[in-house]
Amino acid sequence: MLNEEILAERPRVLTADQRAFYFRHGYLLLERFIGTAWLDRLHAVTESFVEASRTATADDGAFDLAPGHTPARPRLRRVNTPDQRHDAYWEFATGPVADVAADLVGSNVSFHHSKLNFKWNDGADGVTWHQDIPFYPHSNYSPLTIGLYLADTAMAHGPVAVIDGSHEGPLYDHYDAAGHWAGCLSEADVASLDMAKARYLTAPAGSLTVHNCRTVHGSPPSESDDGRPLLLNAYASADATPYAGLDPPAQSVHGGEIVRGAPVAVPHVDPRPCPMPPRWDGRNTSIYANQRGEHRMARPDE
Repeated sequence: MLNEEILAERPRVLTADQRAFYFRHGYLLLERFIGTAWLDRLHAVTESFVEASRTATADDGAFDLAPGHTPARPRLRRVNTPDQRHDAYWEFATGPVADVAADLVGSNVSFHHSKLNFKWNDGADGVTWHQDIPFYPHSNYSPLTIGLYLADTAMAHGPVAVIDGSHEGPLYDHYDAAGHWAGCLSEADVASLDMAKARYLTAPAGSLTVHNCRTVHGSPPSESDDGRPLLLNAYASADATPYAGLDPPAQSVHGGEIVRGAPVAVPHVDPRPCPMPPRWDGRNTSIYANQRGEHRMARPDE
């Protein structure tokens, strides 16, 4: 759907100003959008996963572990596909945040994937500037990601950061000079960004961050040891046909399910091209691993 078609639809949960802001700026911050009942439930489930990770010794598809992980000091970087690992995560993904997605991608919404990221102040938990759509190209640029802060998130916790308006700018190469997937912009491309437009989305627990798949975003390193759990769910308009799937650890059994509205028979094709990601090898477990060169994958044509 075109932006004006989406805006012509009656909104479910957002205001007209909030929707207009998202399309103009490429992101949205909804403070205290999720209530304590959901937060308490998700907190309890999340803590159970952190505890379960104590016995993990290597990335196993469910857990992506930081290099310093130990049973006594668990450093779980990511829970992959939380939507399929506990009913609470899937109920949340199909609940209030799906209405937010419908207000921004149109009334017919497909679920794409989810992940639960942590930051532990280990010196390597920053996320370099990147865009999402090079990881999973679609026929249009409706895909977006909605993050839920499970805890209060100040600058010391490494909040989500975006470059205001960058969704209307170029798509950047996410491979390094040797042709290996880096999952981030090159130093030269980062140097070209207008950092005066960087917005650091600090907010209390229960707040939602939303960013478009073309929006350049990242997060600074954490200076706190509280983990900063961030639950992320990605959606797309049902008329967005994926050109490439996610790597196996991130591919959910719920991927492609219609969570609002109905399936669409004819895709909407944006004429702006999108490069393809590498051939995922099954060892790629998170953007942390991508950006730190823990896995080296070549361009799909090499």
